[in-house]
Amino acid sequence: MMLHAASALCLLLVAVSSNLAIAIRKEKRPPQTLSRGWGDDITWVQTYEEGLFHTQKSNKPLMVIHHLEDCQYCQALKEVFAQNKEIQEMAQNNFIMLNLMHETTDKNLSPDGQYVPRIMFVDPSLTVRADIIGRYANRLYTYEPQDLPICNK
Repeated sequence: MMLHAASALCLLLVAVSSNLAIAIRKEKRPPQTLSRGWGDDITWVQTYEEGLFHTQKSNKPLMVIHHLEDCQYCQALKEVFAQNKEIQEMAQNNFIMLNLMHETTDKNLSPDGQYVPRIMFVDPSLTVRADIIGRYANRLYTYEPQDLPICNK
């Protein structure tokens, strides 16, 4: 009798644990890459410091995209950026790429405030190019989806 109860309990535990494993597997999200949806074929650096190192080493400018996951404007910009083949190629071939969901300690990356989306550029001499601006007077370094085709030129 005891053996029968123990084997029934074992079967119950196996069934519960396999169902739990299936539920956990269903809830798992795919691993987050450094692209965060901005372009999986682009080589992204992980930190600002790493970006500066590679910028100097490669003599390519660093593009820093400041964004937040819950920002509708960031999401709209990300979608157009990720789907535009020309922009993806330009980003991969001509820039060191970094996207950040937090501010850096370099205050030069927020000359007119800390807002998102904001795209800043750092040249290979490690100078933040505050002169490269978008078309909005109140947020100089923001871009909207319709602005991206002109960035290609």
